[in-house]
Amino acid sequence: MTKSDSKNIRAVELGKYIAETKCTVRDAAKRFEIGKSTVHKDVTERLPKLEPELYERVRKILDFNLSVRHLRGGEATKQKCANKAATATAK
Repeated sequence: MTKSDSKNIRAVELGKYIAETKCTVRDAAKRFEIGKSTVHKDVTERLPKLEPELYERVRKILDFNLSVRHLRGGEATKQKCANKAATATAK
């Protein structure tokens, strides 16, 4: 198996994983133990050439995740502040 074959297989596996779990690029990167940029490149550049139908499903999930990114970030900050307040009152 050549290097490009393994990259193509990884791209399809990533696409299937994202389509099934509706996870973020960051979550997929953790699951496959690779970088976010690698996941993004695989599913946006390699996957459309290999499996266009799967790419369309993944693209919708990526677009949705992008549209709610600001909400997730706000929630993470809210949680962080709540944790700091809880530890400060516990001391």
